[in-house]
Amino acid sequence: MIQRGYRALVLWIVWAAAAIIIYFGLYQDTEVWDFVKRDPSRITWAIIGLFGLGVGASFILTIILTLESIKVDLLESIAKKDGWLGIQQTNKKGCVASYFSSLRTIVENNGELNIEALVDVEFSIYQRSAHALEIIGNLLITLGLIGTVVGLTLTLTGLTGSLDALGHDQDQLLAGLRGAMSGMGTAFYTTLLGAVFGGVLLRIFAHIDESGVESLENSLTRICLVYCSADFKPSLERDMRIINTQIGDMRSNIESLQNLLNDTRQAMSDFAFETKQPGQESNIEHLREMVELRKAHVKSLALEIKLQQAKRGVLGYLFGAKRQK
Repeated sequence: MIQRGYRALVLWIVWAAAAIIIYFGLYQDTEVWDFVKRDPSRITWAIIGLFGLGVGASFILTIILTLESIKVDLLESIAKKDGWLGIQQTNKKGCVASYFSSLRTIVENNGELNIEALVDVEFSIYQRSAHALEIIGNLLITLGLIGTVVGLTLTLTGLTGSLDALGHDQDQLLAGLRGAMSGMGTAFYTTLLGAVFGGVLLRIFAHIDESGVESLENSLTRICLVYCSADFKPSLERDMRIINTQIGDMRSNIESLQNLLNDTRQAMSDFAFETKQPGQESNIEHLREMVELRKAHVKSLALEIKLQQAKRGVLGYLFGAKRQK
């Protein structure tokens, strides 16, 4: 079974393989590429160039959506365990990170929360990109129709020249017929390329990207509604969960500090033992530097804990009240 994060990429690769098969089918059955090389109107060149641009943009968008989807899958596993408190600690680039940053700002300011509207706003750039691919596909179809009109015009011009030369100028008659046939080729081949590249291949690529964006938005909305909604509304339970989480972080920092103090005590004991050994005078300076580094590390960790207490107003108040008692 395909993982949700890789679904858009797998679909894109499958359809790209189908596009390659269609390419070889056109090449073998219609000899369209021989005509493209000598197309007098150059419209087929424009169609192929725009198609390549659209495919490249679609691939880049698919890769970005895949990376974002993998990130969302990871955040969902975090939300199942820790809820909103676990997600809000993430700090990465991308629209997903921007979405949670905006969501965190709204929650902290107790603003009115509209998850669906926020999702649409934050992921509008992906929606516009997918829509642009569909526009390029429509443009290819339009270029195919323009090529049809141009080809018919060339055909009529060639036939008119042939009729004028009929019976008195054989060379002009043949040139007119060649022009008419070239015009018919332009009309048919531009219509064929515009319909296949724009109406079929690129439109499916655009649909895959649009589905990827919608799947990403639905996953984020589901995470917020199912796992995080209880933490969005101000309540005593939410404040208690925040306090418990902060106390857990504080306990972890205190344990780390205790381990460092124990290591420092052991280092001091080793230092004292080494200084008593004969022939160890050369290592005393090295041991002294190690002790100084340990002390600096302990001081920096203690300062970090104090800064976290200052940032967390609730904990600062609770611990301050205990000290006063």
